[in-house]
Amino acid sequence: MTKREQYEKRTEELLQPLMEEYHFELVDVEYVKEGSSWYLRAYIDKDGGITVDDCEIVSRRMSELLDKYDYVEDSYIFEVSSPGLGRPLKKEKDYVRSMGKELEIRTYRAINKEKEFYGILKAYDADTVTIETEEKRELTFAKTDIALIRLAFDF
Repeated sequence: MTKREQYEKRTEELLQPLMEEYHFELVDVEYVKEGSSWYLRAYIDKDGGITVDDCEIVSRRMSELLDKYDYVEDSYIFEVSSPGLGRPLKKEKDYVRSMGKELEIRTYRAINKEKEFYGILKAYDADTVTIETEEKRELTFAKTDIALIRLAFDF
């Protein structure tokens, strides 16, 4: 397990009791370098959406735990955020929640001269995702070919 994976896993473990206490959902945790800074980010959600106050509550409580356990070796910035409208599908529960909804899929390489696809999520497993397009065509993608998969949204 990499250092990044260890930090993310430990952060999830510490956040889970807070999520249960406040009836929030832990959508994702990421430890990433942007520019010269490291960021430890927690994405949380709840029915009706997350507010700034919700993020602040979790941030304060988790900051105390991060200070107490001090398991991240690098200097970093801790952030708590809503996953936003364009939240990527990463975990099993994301696929379950998105079944029957319209997705946007972007692939690493062009498939039939296209890299962007839209359709209704029809099926998924550990290795593939299947959508149905407006033209009623079913397309199946290997997850390893997908650069981005998220709920599609219209403005």
